[in-house]
Amino acid sequence: MPASAVRPRSLLPLAPGLALARGRVHEVCGPARRVLALMAVRAAPGPVLWIAPAWLPERLHPEGVLPFLCPSRLVLVTPRRAEDLLWSVEEALRAGAAAAVVADLPEPPGLTPVRRLQLAAEAGAAEGPTAPLGLLLLPGEGGAAGVESRWHLAPGPGGGWRLERRRARDAPPAAWNLRAGGRGGVTLLPVPAGDAPALP
Repeated sequence: MPASAVRPRSLLPLAPGLALARGRVHEVCGPARRVLALMAVRAAPGPVLWIAPAWLPERLHPEGVLPFLCPSRLVLVTPRRAEDLLWSVEEALRAGAAAAVVADLPEPPGLTPVRRLQLAAEAGAAEGPTAPLGLLLLPGEGGAAGVESRWHLAPGPGGGWRLERRRARDAPPAAWNLRAGGRGGVTLLPVPAGDAPALP
């Protein structure tokens, strides 16, 4: 494909003043990672593939999804074999047919699989109708190598959430307190500079 035909990288709003690069794979970790993923895909036009292993007991509930987006936009994929999990994510990103591909993983993938996912997301951005957003949801502190950015969301003071940008190719670590608004909207309150996360 000639360079002139490659689309410029687009951004998907995560919260006021924050955005995620589409056509790339990002990591979301922490106890409220699914909430952050729903916040992120809310603004993506079109279907959202949510891929999770069949053997994990956690499942999305339609009423829990409703404050963020219409549950009918979600296509749930539950591979039964471990080897099919990342393969499903890779193929979904490469197709470029979904606005976002969310992979709810039990552990961080290695650098080589993440690199394959990045290449698939880039291919999907070039070939599909829209540049797909790839999100890897990881328990605990996460730690996948090769991701475009790493975000952590946990319950915060006063009933809101604490959002941390722990790693990004084009931005320093930072932290915010989030307050829920109507229809899944949020308000960002900066955390004092001395309380921002340090690079791991």
